[in-house]
Amino acid sequence: MEPLTEAQQQLYDWLSEYIRQHQHSPSIRQMMQAMNLKSPAPIQSRLEHLRIKGYIEWTEGKARTIRILNRVQQSVPVLGAIAAGGLLEPFTDTVEQLDFSNLFLPPHTYALRVVGDSMIEDLITEGDLAIMRPVSEPEKLRNGTIVAARVDGYGTTLKRFYRRGDRVTLKPANPKYNPIEVVATQVQVQGMLVGVWRDYN
Repeated sequence: MEPLTEAQQQLYDWLSEYIRQHQHSPSIRQMMQAMNLKSPAPIQSRLEHLRIKGYIEWTEGKARTIRILNRVQQSVPVLGAIAAGGLLEPFTDTVEQLDFSNLFLPPHTYALRVVGDSMIEDLITEGDLAIMRPVSEPEKLRNGTIVAARVDGYGTTLKRFYRRGDRVTLKPANPKYNPIEVVATQVQVQGMLVGVWRDYN
């Protein structure tokens, strides 16, 4: 499936959760309120793009008939480990699969096993699985978003992302670690956090 822009993904995620909870689709006005928009035009444009890209469908001429397509992702690939401390080289091959068939997850979701303790104040600890989704427009990423970021010459790390001008700061959530500050061109955002999975067994 063709990837979504951040705005399209935001609406798709909200729509999917709304329909899962209420068993029917919302009104355009509800979507406007949820997306903090004052005009229906951007909502209608995003819906049309979601339909063209194969994420949703609806019955022409009838209100509240939006249906989510390919809603359930049966399993999430674990693509290796990510450092919450120093930096690691990630694996590129799937090392295991997680069965999340009863949960709604965005398309192309994947997981990385957390190594280290630099994100403990965000309740992410060693051994957790960071559930990630790709970022199609990293230049629109909000400051403070938790990301998997690859830093040239070092590897990949899990940190909060901040960009100011041509500089990027990757900030830990543990005071014993220093932020990583580099030129933006040295950083490739590989995914943003959508959840954390912890096995208590």
